Amino acid sequence: MSNLSGVSIPRNWAEVTLGKVATFEMGQAPAGSASNFDGNGTIFVKAGEFGTIQPVVREWTSEPKKFAREGDVLICVVGATAGKLNLAIDCAIGRSVAAIRPCAGVLQKAVYYQLLPNVEQMRANSTGSAQGVISQADLSKLVIRIPPDREQTRIVEKLEELLSDLDAGVAELKAAQRKLAQYRQSLLKAAVEGALTADWRATRAQSGKPQETGAALLQRILTERRTRWETRQLAKFAEQGKTPPKDWKARYPEPIAPDTTDLPALPKRWVWASVAQLSLVQKYGSSAKTNEESTGVPVLRMGNIQDGELDLGFLKYLPQDHHEFPDLFLDDGDIVFNRTNSPELVGKTAVFRSQITPCSYASYLIGVKLSPRCAPEFVSAYINSAYGRQWVKSVVTQQVGQANVNGSKLAALSVPLPPMDEQAEIARLLVEQRLAAGEQEVMIDLSLNQSAAQRKNILKAAFAGQLVPQDPNDEPASALLERIRAERAQLSAARGIQRTGSNRAPATSSPNQSKRGRKPRTTA
Repeated sequence: MSNLSGVSIPRNWAEVTLGKVATFEMGQAPAGSASNFDGNGTIFVKAGEFGTIQPVVREWTSEPKKFAREGDVLICVVGATAGKLNLAIDCAIGRSVAAIRPCAGVLQKAVYYQLLPNVEQMRANSTGSAQGVISQADLSKLVIRIPPDREQTRIVEKLEELLSDLDAGVAELKAAQRKLAQYRQSLLKAAVEGALTADWRATRAQSGKPQETGAALLQRILTERRTRWETRQLAKFAEQGKTPPKDWKARYPEPIAPDTTDLPALPKRWVWASVAQLSLVQKYGSSAKTNEESTGVPVLRMGNIQDGELDLGFLKYLPQDHHEFPDLFLDDGDIVFNRTNSPELVGKTAVFRSQITPCSYASYLIGVKLSPRCAPEFVSAYINSAYGRQWVKSVVTQQVGQANVNGSKLAALSVPLPPMDEQAEIARLLVEQRLAAGEQEVMIDLSLNQSAAQRKNILKAAFAGQLVPQDPNDEPASALLERIRAERAQLSAARGIQRTGSNRAPATSSPNQSKRGRKPRTTA
């Protein structure tokens, strides 16, 4: 395998398999009883968080079996991280890790930087178990290029200069991503606290025009809610041919009032209301098994709610004639609330705005149809804000690794209710500023992708002989390979003599093994 297939090789370079210029130490897991976390023994490295330039020290052991040395290249050889690389320190290595040990004259980083672009291909080619394994034979067959030894040094120095600048740019882009995430939360907080529309309220107050309060609006919503219920009840009585009993209006199920204990103060003209007071219908989604037949009705699932928005990139479907339809069709403006998920994701919410119709939703979601006098974007913003996240933590229940917030708890949630015109202004500002933030995020993602492509191009140029000039006075790589071949042959002959001799040299401890009690090396 080589990422330079079809690229001509510079004069005085050589292209060889890795097995001809390196040896391999395949890791071995120590006994569990040998491991400790008190700092005694030898550093022990497992796969874990792998792939950074600095080794990750995961564990200690007092009885190591297999070692890597400073100067080796570590590679994960098992599982999802197979193919990921690291630079070694003196350490013991577990069975998921192998050490690639370059021969004298072949620089560690010359190997590391050549293998780095091929991580994904190595993982794709891994075989041997359900997890995927890269064997020693697989490592031996990897094809790399060997420049003259002095040119290797020049290449590595130039690479580290360029990649350092690139890494600094990537770090800035990722910092900008984090700031955007913080901005989104700040935007939601400002919206539900009233800070986002503070200037708007001041302007309205100066106009002298009459303004409805949130309390008056809530009373209107409650009156209309009751009237709607009474109309439905009368229709049922008429359908059944019955005369309404005298006390039928007393059977109206009053929605739960908001619990304002310990809630913060609201802007003037705002009021607290419960989701039950503001909603007309609240339903759990379908638990029917979905499929990928796109001729059916799309069904939103918890993965379709991302950062307070609906992501329709991957949908599942139910047949058009499914028995729960059309009762479980979403209407424009409905809220979908994720009632069951991991603890950090449960409660995420989005507004359905007829992005695709008809559309339904799965059982891990709750559909909420609000009063037409309540802006769903505002309610969704509150649930997704820090206040909503805190509420989720206070009411969530844990069930076998999953967190749950049921419909009764959602109905009891207290949310701020501004006047209608202010709700509309808040919703407009939220959409406007989210779009602007989304455009910035797209640009950041594009820049990160360009940086990744630039990194690959730099590495490719380095080992195509295009990054630094060749020096005709450098000893050719063929001479280096001949020395490696001769040294290996000499070492092999010496081992053969030792095996057949009557006297054997006494065994010595590994130079990498720390003495018990000695403070081991750690990384920055």
